[in-house]
Amino acid sequence: MKHTLRQVFHSSKFLVGFIIFLLILLTIWIYPFFNPGNPLEMIGVGTFARPGSYVSLYDALNTSTETLRLADADDKRLDKLLSDTDRISMLDWFDSAGVDVGDLDIEDTDTLLDLWFANYSSDLKPAGMTNAKRNYYKRLNNSLMQVRAADTLTITDVDEATGDPVTKGTVTKTDYVNIGQVANVKRLPLGTDNFGRDVLKELVSATGTSIIIGLIAGVVATLIGLTLGLLAGYVGGLADDIIMFITNIFTVIPSFVLLILISYSIGQEQRGASVVAIVIGFTSWTWTARSVRSQVISLRNRDHVNLSKLSGHSLVRIIATDILPYIASYVVMAFILQVSSGILSEAQLSLLGLGPKTTVTPTLGLMMNWAMLYSAHTNGSWWAYFPVILTITLISFSLNLMNTGLDQVFNPTLRD
Repeated sequence: MKHTLRQVFHSSKFLVGFIIFLLILLTIWIYPFFNPGNPLEMIGVGTFARPGSYVSLYDALNTSTETLRLADADDKRLDKLLSDTDRISMLDWFDSAGVDVGDLDIEDTDTLLDLWFANYSSDLKPAGMTNAKRNYYKRLNNSLMQVRAADTLTITDVDEATGDPVTKGTVTKTDYVNIGQVANVKRLPLGTDNFGRDVLKELVSATGTSIIIGLIAGVVATLIGLTLGLLAGYVGGLADDIIMFITNIFTVIPSFVLLILISYSIGQEQRGASVVAIVIGFTSWTWTARSVRSQVISLRNRDHVNLSKLSGHSLVRIIATDILPYIASYVVMAFILQVSSGILSEAQLSLLGLGPKTTVTPTLGLMMNWAMLYSAHTNGSWWAYFPVILTITLISFSLNLMNTGLDQVFNPTLRD
């Protein structure tokens, strides 16, 4: 056993796959200690908040400030205010108003603004420009004027007795707060999803659930396939014919179609993660059974098996002691592939809306389904789906790499 394990961990492919998978498991285990709570908690009002750190404006205003005079502060404010769409719209206004901009670079903020302030007037009404578009240019101009001109913002409140505005304080351009002193700061490395939920927390929880689904599906499929394959291969005769007849029926019917039909018939409320995993396992055992059967047929007439028969050993003992140890490595490899297949099957089912019920626990497939339903792929919210795709890819890659490494260790024809 020690020699076998030493060989396995000397395989570079198995080792790399094992390390990747182990890191994923450690992340699933450790991260909840740093960010506890319900992964489906809706912390955002609105959808698809971008990745970053969010500071409570209320608490920031009530935090002691320091004065910092940064030479490029105004330039950064203007650059941030002017999106690419705004810059192109400004060029459209110049063109409509007959202003010659020549080879103006829209990324040159200073030149663009100088030209804008020198020529823009809300009184101008270029031909063909709608009122909505003119109002857009007015709002843009007001925003630019405020950022460029105002050095101080005044905070006001309403006096409850008189109803008159009362100055509560002022904020200048040079006021800065230390983010470590603000009472409420929320870091969202992957932003929020369409429901306003922390995508990273959701992703970690979903990864754990999907791996559990894959493990359950892998155990169920491997046990069914191993049991039927051992019986068909060793007993032979009528038992082999019946088992292979059933196996061929399941082989002819595409397993994913069968999986869809069974999942649909169960109903949304009854489809928990474990139920989906068992269904996946019951529909993906056929190739394991056929492969185990072929392995057992090549072993059942070996000398050590015939000796056990002559010794009067029982069927169970012969299979357990004289056949199973010789195909154990193959069974382990089949199990690894079944786990990977189970995770991918859950993702496919959930994309079709036939995965586990959505109100209990997230899975990688459900996260993809939510992102697709709310058009994350068309509105540029990549953080809602790309990390999920990357996680599924890493899990499948690591498991298949482990399987390839084991195959090289136990299959003499593949050894270097």
